[in-house]
Amino acid sequence: MKQIVYRSLIELTNGKWTSLALQRFAQSSWSRKLIPSYIRTYGIQMQEVSQSKDEFPTLHDFFIRKIDAQCRPIFEGDLVAISPVDAKVETIGTITQTGTFLVKEKSYTVSELLGNVEQAASYLGGTYIVFYLSPADYHRIHSPVDGHVKKQVTLGKKSYPVNQTGLTYGKTPISGNYRQVTHLVCPNHKNCAVISVGAMFVNSIQLTNTSREWKKGEEIGYFTFGSTVVVLFPKDAFQADPAITPGCRIRVGEKIGSML
Repeated sequence: MKQIVYRSLIELTNGKWTSLALQRFAQSSWSRKLIPSYIRTYGIQMQEVSQSKDEFPTLHDFFIRKIDAQCRPIFEGDLVAISPVDAKVETIGTITQTGTFLVKEKSYTVSELLGNVEQAASYLGGTYIVFYLSPADYHRIHSPVDGHVKKQVTLGKKSYPVNQTGLTYGKTPISGNYRQVTHLVCPNHKNCAVISVGAMFVNSIQLTNTSREWKKGEEIGYFTFGSTVVVLFPKDAFQADPAITPGCRIRVGEKIGSML
């Protein structure tokens, strides 16, 4: 019953006009008045931010704030993969031989996530990592590896919440939401996929790197609302670091494992 009620309420509120209203307010000059309370509510560490709070003209500008690069050192090593975001590791595990993976005890398929059955086949038995960004987190996305961009696609139209409630009661927010999928060829000559998933109301995922070559740790884009990043590695291509476990906190540049 909770699931039915939740989905019904989200469908009623998650529409074009509510999204537009939220975007307009966040980008208005009036919204900057909320920045101090936003900082206090979420305990944001302003010593990491590259500007003072008074320099941001809107709440939206603060939300997509940059931080000083020295605050996020990049773990070195050609075959080391790093976290692409500041986030909580929602879950990490092995993709089944039938192409499914679990998030909050909900089953997803790689083919739905990638929007392609053939591409999904290369990840059977591989590793998936789901990173959840809360409203408090730094919302810029960085490349987890050095890689050549083989293909990029945009999928989905609407977005639903990807917070704890959304992942529990939502239908399939990770594979159903608006999302951008990037397929990379890594230094070990194997593929990986980086999927940026939109969140409730706001579908915007802005790419800031349109080159065909990604360098580990460089910024590739940002979210304009709290969201999720999923990284996929094929079977026998990646060994996760033992410290990367469900529920742990991680920051951009920290090691998540090694490519094999």
